[in-house]
Amino acid sequence: MAGERVPGEPMAAYRLSPGAVIEALGSNEHRGLSEDEARARLERDGPNQLRTRKPIPGWRKLLAQFTDPLVILLLLAAAVSLALWLFERESDLPYEAIAILAIVILNAAMGFIQQARAEQSVAALRQMSAARARVIRGGEQRSIPARDVVVGDILMMEEGDTIPADGRLIQSVALQTSEASLTGESLPETKEPETIIGEAAIGDRQNMVFSGTTVTYGRGKAVVTATGMQSQMGQIAGMLEAALPETTPLQQDLARLGRLLGLVVLAIAAVMIVTIILVEHVSGFSAVFDVLILGVALAVAAVPEGLPAVVTAVLALGVQRMARRNAIVRHLAAVETLGSANVIASDKTGTLTRNEMTVRAVVTASGRVILGGTGYAPEGQVTAWRDGAEATGDLSDDLRLELERALTVGDRATNAVLQQEDGQWTIQGDPTEGALIVAARKVGLTDETLDSRYRRVGEVPFSSERKLMSTLHTDSQQREHIQVFTKGAPDVLLGRCNRERVGDTTRPLTPERRKELLATNEQLAGEALRTLGVAARMLPADDFEPEDVGDHVEQDLIFVGLIGMIDPPRQEAREAVTQALAAGIRPVMITGDHPVTAAVIGAELGICRDGRAVTGAEIDRMPDDLLYRTAREVSVYARVNPEHKLRIVKALQRDGAIVAMTGDGVNDAPALRTADIGVAMGITGTDVSRKASDIILADDNFASIVAAVEEGRAIFANIRKFLRYLLSSNMGEVLTMFFGVLLADIIGLGMTSDGLALPLLATQILWINMVSDGAPALALGLDPGDEEAMKRPPRPRKEGVITRQMWAGIVMVGAITAAGTLFVLDASLPAGLIEGTGDLAYGQTMAFTTLVLFSMFTVFTSRSDESSAFKGLFSNPWLWGSIALALALQMAVVYLPFLQQAFSTVSLAPGDWLFCATVASSVLWLRELSKLLMPKRKEPRINRGSSGI
Repeated sequence: MAGERVPGEPMAAYRLSPGAVIEALGSNEHRGLSEDEARARLERDGPNQLRTRKPIPGWRKLLAQFTDPLVILLLLAAAVSLALWLFERESDLPYEAIAILAIVILNAAMGFIQQARAEQSVAALRQMSAARARVIRGGEQRSIPARDVVVGDILMMEEGDTIPADGRLIQSVALQTSEASLTGESLPETKEPETIIGEAAIGDRQNMVFSGTTVTYGRGKAVVTATGMQSQMGQIAGMLEAALPETTPLQQDLARLGRLLGLVVLAIAAVMIVTIILVEHVSGFSAVFDVLILGVALAVAAVPEGLPAVVTAVLALGVQRMARRNAIVRHLAAVETLGSANVIASDKTGTLTRNEMTVRAVVTASGRVILGGTGYAPEGQVTAWRDGAEATGDLSDDLRLELERALTVGDRATNAVLQQEDGQWTIQGDPTEGALIVAARKVGLTDETLDSRYRRVGEVPFSSERKLMSTLHTDSQQREHIQVFTKGAPDVLLGRCNRERVGDTTRPLTPERRKELLATNEQLAGEALRTLGVAARMLPADDFEPEDVGDHVEQDLIFVGLIGMIDPPRQEAREAVTQALAAGIRPVMITGDHPVTAAVIGAELGICRDGRAVTGAEIDRMPDDLLYRTAREVSVYARVNPEHKLRIVKALQRDGAIVAMTGDGVNDAPALRTADIGVAMGITGTDVSRKASDIILADDNFASIVAAVEEGRAIFANIRKFLRYLLSSNMGEVLTMFFGVLLADIIGLGMTSDGLALPLLATQILWINMVSDGAPALALGLDPGDEEAMKRPPRPRKEGVITRQMWAGIVMVGAITAAGTLFVLDASLPAGLIEGTGDLAYGQTMAFTTLVLFSMFTVFTSRSDESSAFKGLFSNPWLWGSIALALALQMAVVYLPFLQQAFSTVSLAPGDWLFCATVASSVLWLRELSKLLMPKRKEPRINRGSSGI
C-alpha cells in the first residue's frame, strides 16, 4: 500500500492523524521520499500543474460568428441572389448579393472584435501556483520546482510562501494562511495539526493547507496529499473546463426569431410562386424564372438584413455606456442579460463587505464604546453605549482612560503597518492587527505618540497552542518598569488575569466578573464580531533580560478589555440591496465565512430577515430536489465550497431565475462561468474570477451592479424598440409585395412586355432594409433609459424579446404601411382604381419613397407600444439626425443619375414628395389612436415570497 493515496477523496486526510497519513502515503516525516521514489511518483501522477486546454484558433472563433440562424438566412438569400445573377447577367455586378454579404461580414467582424474573450481562466490558475517549493527528500531539505512536488513529499513552509500543493499539517508554529481566494474567508486561518473528527468544510479544515494559498504568519511542515488537478485548485480548474457558457435570453430569442423568419420566408415565397403560376397561368421557362425572381424579392423583403449588425452595434454602444458606470463588459451579450437578472448571487467578502477588518466595539469595566467608520481609514465617531442604546455625549473619564489603555495594548501588540498610498489607506500585515491600529488612531492615539513612549524590547510570538501574543516595551514615563502588552483569545486570556483595570486603578477579577466577561464575549460573537481580549502587566526594569523573554511573562495579567471587530458591510451595498429589492431583484449571499457572521451581515444589508443561513455541510446532505426548494426560501449560505456554489446557482436557474453571480475569489470562478451572467471585482478580484466573468466592476462597488442592471434594462428596452421598428418596416414590405402581386390587375400593375411587374424591386427593398432603416434603428438603441425602469420587476425568463402585444403592433403598422404604399402606387399608374398618369418606373419610385417615409414615421411609433410617440419627442438628438440622414440618402437615390440607374428610379416633383409624406404620416396618427383605445397593461406585482427578503 506504500505510495498509494489516502482512501476516499483527496481531502479525507484531515480526518486521519499525521502519522496515519504519512504511513498511508509511504513517506517519512524526517527523511521524506527518496529521489527514486519521487521520480517514480512524478512519472505516475504527472507534474504538479493544472491541465491546460488547447486554445481555440482565431479562424474558428471567426467562423462561429456565422452560425446565428439570422446570419445563415442572409447567406442563403445571398446565394440565391448570386445564382440568379449568374444566370441572368442583367447588371455588371451582383449588387444584391454583394450588399447582403457586406452586411454579414460587417456583423461578423463586429462580433469577433467585441468578443475578444479568451479562455484564460485555467492559465490564470496556473500563474497562482508557487514557482518553487522546499521539501525534505532523502533526509535533506531541498528547493525544487513546484511542478516536481509529488504526493508524499514533506513540505516546509514559512511566512510569505505560496503553498505548492494540498497537504496534511504535521507541525505548526503559529502558522496562519490566507485562504480568502479559495474559501472567501476574510481573515487568515490559524493552522493546527490536531485531527478533526467528522465532516468539515474546506474553510474548517484547520489541519490542511491548500495549493495556491499563502502563509501570512509562522511556519509549518506538512505531507503532500494532492497535487495538480487533484488539489482543491485543480478541482476548480476542472469545474471551469466542464462549465459551458450559457446562451443568454437575447441570444435564444434572436435564434428563435431567425428560425421563425426562415420559415416565414419559405412559406411566403412558396405560396406566392405557386399562386402566381396557377392564377396567372404562367408557362415557359422565362416566365417561371421571373416568378422565381419574385420569390427572391419576397425573401429579401421578409428578412431584416440590418438586424444582426444593429443588434451587435447597439450592444457595443451599451458596453460604452456601462463602462462609464464602472461596469466593464467582456462578453457582448451580457449587456442585455444583466438587465434581465432577477437574482444577484453575491459573495460576501470584498463584494458586500469591504474586506477590511474594522473594530466596532470595545468593552471595558466602565461600559461599551462603539467606533464608527468602516475600513482602514482612521476616521469615525466614538460613542458610548448605555442600556442598549448609543449615547451621543462625551465618554466618562474612566471609560475614556480604559478605552485608550485597551487600544494602546492592541496597537503596540502588533506587527502590522497602516499606511496611505495615493489617497488610499492600506494595511501591510495581518488585517486583524491592522484593525487594532486603525481603532487606536480613531481615538487620537497617534503612531508618533505611542512610538515615543513605548519602545519594543521583546516579543512572545503568537502560537496556536497558547492563542496569545505578547510584546514588551520600555515606558518613557515609567522608566523603572517594562510594560507587557498581551492580546489573544478572551477565554484563554482571562485565565491568565487576576485583576481588571477600572479607570486609572485596578480591582480583583472575581469569578462572577469572569462569568460576566465571558457572557459579554458570547454576546459580541453573536453579533458576528470577532473578539480579542487585551491585558497588560508591568515587570521591574532592573530584572529584565531580553534573552529570557518567554510565555512566563503572560501570568498575573491585568485585564483591560474586550475588542470586537468585523469585516463590515459597504454602506453603498445597503443602498444597492434596497434598490435591487425595489426592482424585483432578489439578492442572495453565498460565502465561505462563518454562518453566524453571514447571517448578521445578511440581516444588516436587508438580504434576509429571519437570520437563517444554510451551510455547505447541510447542502451536502440535500438531494437536488430539496436544494431546489431550499434555494427558493433561503437567501444566505455560509461555509460553502466551489461545488456548493455551483449547485446553488443551478438550483436557482432551475426555478427559472436569471442569475447574476458576483465574486472576487478563485472559489467563485466556476459559479461565475455557470451563472447567466458572471460579475467579477476589478480591484480585489483574482485573475481567475475576472477571466471567468462576463462583466468586471472597475470600482468593486456593489452599487455599480445595480447601476449596470439599470443600464442593462435600458439597453434591452432599446433592443425591443429597434426590433419593433425593423420588423414593422419589413412587415410593411412583405405585405406590399404580397398584395401588390395578388392585386396587380386591380391597382394597375399586371403583366408587362418584360414579364411580371412588381410593386418594388429587390434592390429597392434591400436599400430600405440596410440603408434607410439602418441609421434610425441604431439611433433607437441610443434612446435614454426610462426613469421608471428600476421600479418594475425584471421581465419573466419565458417572455420572449418580442411579446404578443409587440407582434400585434408590428402587424398593424405593417398593414397600414402596405395599404398606404399600394394606394400611392395605384394613384401613380394609369390603370387601376385611381387613375394616374405615370409609367411603371415612376409608380415604383413613388411606392419606394412612400415606404421609406412610412419607416421614418414608424421610428417614432416604435419607441413604445403604450406611451405616446410625442412623449420625450426631442430627448434623443441622434434619432433626428438619423432621420435627416435617411431622407438625404433617399433624395440621393431618387435624383443622382448613377443611383437612378442602379435602383431604377426617376426624379420626383416636390408635390410628389408632399403626397408621399401625407400618406406615410397616417401610420403615426392611426397608431396614436390605437394606443389611446388600448387598455393599459397592469404591471406584475413583485413577489418576494418567503425568501426572507
